[in-house]
Amino acid sequence: MGVFYYYDLEYSEVFVFDDYIINQMREGSTITKQKNSKLKKLIDTHFQDKPVVYISNRIFSYSVDPMTYIETSKIQNLLAIAIVTDNKLNQKNAVYESEFYTNPFKVFDNVSDAIIWARQIIVEHQSS
Repeated sequence: MGVFYYYDLEYSEVFVFDDYIINQMREGSTITKQKNSKLKKLIDTHFQDKPVVYISNRIFSYSVDPMTYIETSKIQNLLAIAIVTDNKLNQKNAVYESEFYTNPFKVFDNVSDAIIWARQIIVEHQSS
């Protein structure tokens, strides 16, 4: 693992690594298309022409506007999304959200498995 970057946004904490981003939304936040533009700026800054996987570490309770995923699907170098939660209701919600995203989307109950999957997605992309 190389250097990583940390961003403390008003509604989330973002950790940017070499091949993936881990985002932890704050309690009570709502993910909207407007907040999605900040994600796109971070991706543009750190992954200009490089593939990336987004990992959402859902340790707090917050809302997601599923329509956000339609805009997220337009980020060209965003290969996949992983949702991490051990809460069964949140897992069901994530499966519903996946219907709005066109690329690979998977739910995990721990961050380690999500990172392994993210790296596999990157390797598969680079070898194709």
